[in-house]
Amino acid sequence: MRSPPAPRPAPSRPRPQQAPPLAPRPRPLPLPAGRGRRAAAAGARAGSGRGCGEVAGPPPDAPRGRAALRRRPAPGPPSSRLAVRLGRRLARVPASSPPRPEAAAVRSASRSEEVYWSKMEASVILPILKKKLAFLSGGKDRRSGLILTIPLCLEQTNMDELSVTLDYLLSIPSEKCKARGFTVIVDGRKSQWNVVKTVVLMLQNVVPAEVSLVCVVKPDEFWDKKVTHFCFWKEKDRLGFEVILVSANKLTRYIEPCQLTEDFGGSLTYDHMDWLNKRLVFEKFTKESTSLLDELALINNGSDKGNQQEKERSVDLNFLPSVDPETVLQTGHELLSELQQRRFNGSDGGVSWSPMDDELLAQPQVMKLLDSLREQYTRYQEVCRQRSKRTQLEEIQQKVMQVVNWLEGPGSEQLRAQWGIGDSIRASQALQQKHEEIESQHSEWFAVYVELNQQIAALLNAGDEEDLVELKSLQQQLSDVCYRQASQLEFRQNLLQAALEFHGVAQDLSQQLDGLLGMLCVDVAPADGASIQQTLKLLEEKLKSVDVGLQGLREKGQGLLDQISNQASWAYGKDVTIENKENVDHIQGVMEDMQLRKQRCEDMVDVRRLKMLQMVQLFKCEEDAAQAVEWLSELLDALLKTHIRLGDDAQETKVLLEKHRKFVDVAQSTYDYGRQLLQATVVLCQSLRCTSRSSGDTLPRLNRVWKQFTIASEERVHRLEMAIAFHSNAEKILQDCPEEPEAINDEEQFDEIEAVGKSLLDRLTVPVVYPDGTEQYFGSPSDMASTAEHIRDRMKLVSLKRQQLRHPEMMTTES
Repeated sequence: MRSPPAPRPAPSRPRPQQAPPLAPRPRPLPLPAGRGRRAAAAGARAGSGRGCGEVAGPPPDAPRGRAALRRRPAPGPPSSRLAVRLGRRLARVPASSPPRPEAAAVRSASRSEEVYWSKMEASVILPILKKKLAFLSGGKDRRSGLILTIPLCLEQTNMDELSVTLDYLLSIPSEKCKARGFTVIVDGRKSQWNVVKTVVLMLQNVVPAEVSLVCVVKPDEFWDKKVTHFCFWKEKDRLGFEVILVSANKLTRYIEPCQLTEDFGGSLTYDHMDWLNKRLVFEKFTKESTSLLDELALINNGSDKGNQQEKERSVDLNFLPSVDPETVLQTGHELLSELQQRRFNGSDGGVSWSPMDDELLAQPQVMKLLDSLREQYTRYQEVCRQRSKRTQLEEIQQKVMQVVNWLEGPGSEQLRAQWGIGDSIRASQALQQKHEEIESQHSEWFAVYVELNQQIAALLNAGDEEDLVELKSLQQQLSDVCYRQASQLEFRQNLLQAALEFHGVAQDLSQQLDGLLGMLCVDVAPADGASIQQTLKLLEEKLKSVDVGLQGLREKGQGLLDQISNQASWAYGKDVTIENKENVDHIQGVMEDMQLRKQRCEDMVDVRRLKMLQMVQLFKCEEDAAQAVEWLSELLDALLKTHIRLGDDAQETKVLLEKHRKFVDVAQSTYDYGRQLLQATVVLCQSLRCTSRSSGDTLPRLNRVWKQFTIASEERVHRLEMAIAFHSNAEKILQDCPEEPEAINDEEQFDEIEAVGKSLLDRLTVPVVYPDGTEQYFGSPSDMASTAEHIRDRMKLVSLKRQQLRHPEMMTTES
């Protein structure tokens, strides 16, 4: 049994554009009862002022007009005339409009005119109606009769199409409205007199009983000569209605201006396409609603009568209506809202144009159809609900048993067959993939469970007490089985995920141990201290990473062991000791193997660390020894370039000598430090069983620089000592010492000072000669010249002093 269709949203349709509201106008008062066509025509003649020539008198050729009327075929029976007219009109309908079957046209011709009009639809003759050959504007005459307007144009009017249009328009009003009669306005201002005359005569065959007055709107001063040839008023008895000729500006004498359209100087607004669209919507709604009412009545009556088997058969055949009731109701409400809005959109007591009021479109009919539809649709929904409820309950019971039987049968057997965790990542992934297949099969049944649970909850909320106990029992049974099976699936999934993570950590740790072992098995070739330190740092990081990986493996393994120990709680009584023992042994074996491998790597790392530290120390000693050579070279360079001055006096020279000795002590300690480093490199090379690459070159360099420094230092000491002797003797002579005149007068002392000075000057010009034969001067030539100049000045002073002692009278005279 199908569930009742859910309410569908009404399709979005553009609302026809509403005509703008018109200015308020007075509504014509209805004429008193007892009016007739003749009295109305007389009143019209009196009001129109026939004496003024608005209506033409009898034409001279009136017999010709009557003869012409007599030449028309005699009217036959109503049914035969309708058949001929209908066949002719349908044959001229354009191909774009939906054709009506000819058989239906022939059958409808045998009925009365009322039946024919009731079955005529605007959609069938839509191309003809769009031409606006005639229309009901909604205006009314003074008798409250509707005004039918026939606007003739310059082109030739198709009389068959006009006849079809008139038949359709006159089928719209109610019988009560038709009883008031029609006033026909034939607008002949743009047409010829023959066409107007043909149209007026045609009204006799189409609607002679409904027409009360025909107003032919003539062009100004155009038909004055022709109207004398034909007089409609003489044919009034034969035509069945009165015809008057009137100009457009005089038409208000017969019809109120507010009931005339703007074409005739009135204020009534009329939109033909808007009216036509409303007619199409109304007829479509009427047709669909009538058909839908018949279908719903058949469905509802079939569910109320007969036995259960007959009800099943009859309702199943017509259970779904051909159209959506919600859509039809929505269309009807929109149509009714549009009609009411257009009927009451006036202001200040006036009524705007409303061609689709209750007289034209039967607004009460729409309301009646909507009420009937709502009533039948409500019954239909109740029938659907009851049947859906019965069918749903049976389906729920059947599906619940299917779910329970599968979960407790094949589903449980699939889980019982899966116990292992695998011995590697690939094995665990294969087991996980198999479990996903099992979960996929279960998910289909779980989806059925969710749907069933929702359906049961909906039925429980409905509040039917007769089904509450059974529904709750089914719901409880289904929930227990599904939750138990879902818990087992989740436990198995978590176990496999934990096993996969354990094997993943074990594999990563194994790869780390392999990489560390490979690094330890490769001998380290000494390159430099920085690379050795970087290698040592990398080794320490790898060992630390192995420690972290082993700790993670232990945690994962312990968690997996805890899950395996809880596996027996949902084993359905099956002994899982063997499976669990295999899994536990595998996990513990992996952890122990990784621990042993890690311990072996740690031992090898200790040995490699010691060796690499010795290598670092070796390279450090070699680097420091080379640095000592550089320092000693810098000291030698400083000695030769900056230690130049010999002092201005004996005291300053002694200070320079003391500084030089300290400078030599620094150089001596640097040399000793380099020698110790080179001796340490020899010991480390012997320990590492490798040859030192730098000690063989560094030691000769160290000795060579030290030898050069020693020679330069000794030369510096000799010069400073000679300078001290020179300055000391010179200062003794130059100072006035009366207590020791004998010393001053010693000529030998002057000679000695002069000899020392000359020796010192000669020594300044002599370079330092190294053992390899190279020579090096102290300072620059300018520095040596400055020092020599100072010594010469001292020697001049001593010589002057010597002369003073030899010739005191000369010095006194000079003084």
